[in-house]
Amino acid sequence: MYVTIRRYVGNSELADQLAARSDEVKSVIEPVQGFREYYLIKSGDGTASITICDDQAGVEASNQAAAEWITENMPEIAASPPEISAGEVVFSTTATAVRA
Repeated sequence: MYVTIRRYVGNSELADQLAARSDEVKSVIEPVQGFREYYLIKSGDGTASITICDDQAGVEASNQAAAEWITENMPEIAASPPEISAGEVVFSTTATAVRA
């Protein structure tokens, strides 16, 4: 399993803009071969997205698809490309029970 994180520093509004276009975002990310999950995060210092795929080729394809969609649909954002971190998941855990 591989993960890519795209950080758009200094642009918290982007999260709202992308959320408003969630159907379009899904149509770009979900067809990527090996796609598993996508998260959009709004923080105080910007916006980030996390894409989880089966392999490295999937995260690379998701980064390419995202870049092309942003360039085509939100050119003002494309002028400041995101910081991208990607790699293989070497450990993960999930909650096994709901805590009170």
